[in-house]
Order: sequence, then C-alpha cells, then structure tokens
Amino acid sequence: MGFSTGKSRSGLVSEINVTPLVDVMLVLLIIFMVTAPMMTQGLEVDLPETTAKSLRQKEEPVVVTLTKEGKIMLGKIEVHQAMFRQQLEKLYIKDTEQPIFLKADKDVPYGKVIAIMADIKASGFDKLGMITKAEEEPH
Repeated sequence: MGFSTGKSRSGLVSEINVTPLVDVMLVLLIIFMVTAPMMTQGLEVDLPETTAKSLRQKEEPVVVTLTKEGKIMLGKIEVHQAMFRQQLEKLYIKDTEQPIFLKADKDVPYGKVIAIMADIKASGFDKLGMITKAEEEPH
C-alpha cells in the first residue's frame, strides 16, 4: 500500500517498505538483550591440580607471589600494587629474556590474578608461567 499523489497512472509505489527491516531489528535487539547478561556471568570452578612435572630452567626465574590477603611479593620482598609495575620494568631492563613465574593463592579473586598478569606482560616480560601444586596421588 502506498500513498497516491494522483500524478501516477501506473500505481507503482517507489517507497521502501521498512516494516520487515524493523521486525528483524527488534528480533535482534531482543536476542542481544537476553544473551548479554549471560555473557558476563561466570561459573564457580574449582581448578584442578596439575600432573605435569616442572621444567628445568637455565636461569633463576623471578617469582611473583599473590597471597590470600592480596599482598604482592616480588621474590621475598613485599611490593605495593602501585609500585609493582615499576619494579618489574627495572627487572626487565636488566635482563630482557628472564622468565617470570606467578604463584597465586587459589582463593585470590580471578580478576586480581589477571590484573597482575597484565602488569607483568605490560612491563615487557614474554616468558610468563604459573606455579601450581602437584596433584596428590591416591593411596
């Protein structure tokens, strides 16, 4: 159905019918509204222990420890969050190929561990590893 101006004899309408486009867009909007909250929710997962044996290292790695209380230890020295990245950058300038290992308590929030990993990567270290507890064998 189109509007008639009275000038056209053939009755053809040169307007675009946007109703199907609006229908499709509303369906897509509803789908995104329903699925978006599901994408931000996570599941509680108790991560397994590893059975892999440790690798031999040629050089002594830097160990970053994240305690249950949220303290950050660089080697055996406690470092404040604000100074952590600066300390890592100093280490990176000394040895660019040095490996660095992250040892985080299993009760530390995942976001905190990821933030520490991001700081390590941003300071220039490419060799980042995680320290895990060996799986206990059943008796």
